[in-house]
Amino acid sequence: METDACREAAARIESRCAVTGVIGLGYVGLPIAAASARAGFRTIGFDIDPRKVCRLNAGESYVGAVASRDLAGLVAEGKFRASDDFAELASCDVILICVPTPLSKSREPDLGFVVQTAHTVARHLRRGQLVVLESTTWPGTTEEVLKPVLQASGLDSGRDFFLAFSPEREDPGNDRFRTADIPKVMAGDGMEASALAEAFYAAVVERVVVCSSTAVAEAVKITENVFRAVNIALVNELKLVYDAMGIDVWEVIEAASTKPFGFMPFHPGPGSGGHCIPVDPHYLAWKARAFGARTRFIELAGEINASMPHFVIRRLEQALAARRGKALAASSVLVVGLAYKKNVSDIRESPALGLLGLLREEGASIAYFDPFIGELPMTREHAALAGLRSTGLTPEAVADFDAVLIATDHDDVDYGLILTHAPLIVDTRNAFGRRGHRDAKIVKA
Repeated sequence: METDACREAAARIESRCAVTGVIGLGYVGLPIAAASARAGFRTIGFDIDPRKVCRLNAGESYVGAVASRDLAGLVAEGKFRASDDFAELASCDVILICVPTPLSKSREPDLGFVVQTAHTVARHLRRGQLVVLESTTWPGTTEEVLKPVLQASGLDSGRDFFLAFSPEREDPGNDRFRTADIPKVMAGDGMEASALAEAFYAAVVERVVVCSSTAVAEAVKITENVFRAVNIALVNELKLVYDAMGIDVWEVIEAASTKPFGFMPFHPGPGSGGHCIPVDPHYLAWKARAFGARTRFIELAGEINASMPHFVIRRLEQALAARRGKALAASSVLVVGLAYKKNVSDIRESPALGLLGLLREEGASIAYFDPFIGELPMTREHAALAGLRSTGLTPEAVADFDAVLIATDHDDVDYGLILTHAPLIVDTRNAFGRRGHRDAKIVKA
């Protein structure tokens, strides 16, 4: 039976009178906040970083998926504003939680941000609100972690407030698919919550996919990223095998991709990066252990992907000895591209950072160039690299290095300049091969 709270919430969503609050304004939160505002909902973005709040309210975006000119328009029209005053959550009808779900130092799920945010929401929770978790996590989190914290407020899920889960599916740097174009998987804690969440997302995105439970929706996102992690590990392992045989794995993949069925190309690299692929499979593996289930494919995939930076360094070491007659410890290396994927500034879990760290450990003199990252920020795993600044990509600078290591294949890089002036190139992304460059100084890794 539909409650009064549900009917009132549904009416506000249908009339676009509902106010959306988005907690966490990063690569996930800011795009969905902008999409909500464009759909006609007055939207408040919440973040603990006052610098982000100031930049956003000035119409300046720091996320590639949201153009500054579009954001400035939403701000000027009064459709979006940012705030670090979480008391304003009480004025929101729909609250989307888009906070990080990283791994701990022991590579186990760290839901600290989700739990902390849940307590913040609970302090301002009121009758009729729809609360949706968008952060990627293990199946059961919404029901087992988020719901009890919110219900400790004295309000009941499904009667007083409504709870749902809808995983983010952002792909930074992908211009083909924007937030509103990507089908939105979701599920509610009960029929009324599911109906409200479906009504809200149907107003924001083109297609909504409703699952039978929040656990199923949580499993959907984990499954998507496990699929990618395992296949990336497979192609990385094939790279090692074919390399030993003297076969170019990139040529193999290109030829195999001509088959119109039964094959999906994945490409090797120096490891896997970003928030999803190196992290999400560990969430499922951790949860599976509670049920006595083994995740051998997932764990093996993680081991293979994590080992790839070491393979790259050994290949570089061999190439320096053979082509330059120098030891790695006595060499200078320019790493090109630090983001975890091309054409973005996101360095989360980037294998390029691991490469820089390994090079420094080996005694090499290091520098980097990345058109999107002017200076390396402080990170938990690579604190020693903080403050390192991008060097200029000039003929003189490139020629001074013993080797150039391509870690990320950004489009906005002058590969012709590198080819002309670098004495040795180690290419982990086939950046030169895809551009038709063939030269004895290029070593694929």
